[in-house]
Amino acid sequence: MFDELAAALRRHPERPAVLTAGVSGRPRVAATRGELADLADGYAAALHRHGLVAGDTLGVAVRPGPRALSVLLAAYRLGLRVAVLDPSAGPDVLTARLALARPALVVADAAAQAVAGWARPLAGRASLALPRLADLGPVRTVGRRLPGCAPALPRRSGPAPDRGGPDGDAVIIFTSGTTSRPRAVVHRRHGLDAGLRAVADLVRPRPDQPVLGGTFFVLVPALTSGAPVALPARRPRVLARQVARLRPQASYLTPPQLRALLAQRPRLTGRFYSGSAPVSAALLDRVRRAGAEQAWGVYALTELFPAAAVEATEKAAHTGDGDLVGAPLPGVTTRTGPDGRLLLRGPGQAHRYLGEEPYDWVDTGDVARLAGDRIVLAGRSKDMILRGAENIYPGLYEPALHVPGVNLAVLVGVPADDGDERLVAVVEPEPGADPARLRRTLDPVLARMGAARPDGLVFAAVPTSGRSRKPDRRAAAALAAARTTGTPTGGRRG
Repeated sequence: MFDELAAALRRHPERPAVLTAGVSGRPRVAATRGELADLADGYAAALHRHGLVAGDTLGVAVRPGPRALSVLLAAYRLGLRVAVLDPSAGPDVLTARLALARPALVVADAAAQAVAGWARPLAGRASLALPRLADLGPVRTVGRRLPGCAPALPRRSGPAPDRGGPDGDAVIIFTSGTTSRPRAVVHRRHGLDAGLRAVADLVRPRPDQPVLGGTFFVLVPALTSGAPVALPARRPRVLARQVARLRPQASYLTPPQLRALLAQRPRLTGRFYSGSAPVSAALLDRVRRAGAEQAWGVYALTELFPAAAVEATEKAAHTGDGDLVGAPLPGVTTRTGPDGRLLLRGPGQAHRYLGEEPYDWVDTGDVARLAGDRIVLAGRSKDMILRGAENIYPGLYEPALHVPGVNLAVLVGVPADDGDERLVAVVEPEPGADPARLRRTLDPVLARMGAARPDGLVFAAVPTSGRSRKPDRRAAAALAAARTTGTPTGGRRG
């Protein structure tokens, strides 16, 4: 699909490719299709001139937008392997990740360098200056260069060889792992292409109608189809104005972005897709009630994207325990291991973890059951809570807590004085919701949870972490411990 995108950008080069939003939400053209193609050509020539050859690793720390996408297109053409770097991960984590990936070159924009604390150490130097990184290769700045940034990577004119083949490593995406042992997922070219085509088949973007979303798996299929892509505004109020003015045919926002948008009481249009964190039936219902034609929850992993999807109507009809995430997408097969963990295999799966052998099945880490051809999650295996003699998987019961008026809810274990664990529900109300009324609504829900009925109920903002703002269960457990005592409140002990 990257090859198709490179060709598609040259058709109708005057048409908008990437849009941003001003304070009023009015769309602004950040790059036309022709400008994006020219950027990719220039960076391909520059990287070739720098001496990078097929199979080399290119570290990329560039904010989502035209430059990031053009660097990816250039790297793909040259047969390079891209290591996606998060500058906000902190110097120790970033050091470990770079030591694992060992890029031949890192390209970063000025904002990424400032976030990473690179600016001052890099003044007048060409090499990484974070602790212990001086021997890991040079850094070059793409885009506007500010004082203290690394030397620029000047765009060049002239041809660059097309060294991309049908296979080979395409991208390294870092996932969970300790500082001493970071973990990185490696997608090969054919697997990355299959994943992008699966997104295109799910979303079905139409030419010339805008799509809202900021990730490359939104950008590439939409632009290949001829649709311009609008990068979501960061501030919820501006995002609401952007959606109202743009009227996108399809939008991809994470659950935290959706909750922030819905707090602005927008009038939505088109189809909405959400993933990267648990997507509740209540959240999808709110999206539909705000005017969206459809609201989809997408189940995807770094190791396999997308894996399954479910529309709001079907998800709302699920009355059993657990979180219905839908039917596996075409080509994705499923099975469960002896411990109930969900294993997946499909054309869009990663090839291996960096430094490890290839694998046949992706271990999702999620406990699940198969209801016919539908996947129902019970939660992460590592999040299991042991209370008394009972194993409690929070994901089985958390969907029931998402009643009207609840933004987000998690169940966490809190150590008790007797060495057992207490089960506490941390519930984040929607803005303006009355906690007393919400408590009355939740009482019968808690009563029906049986052996998993919480020992305590805390109304508070659920802590989140990471770029996708997933619930931070460790922080939620610490919050619950601080807000509750050893005496059960609103629940029972198992």
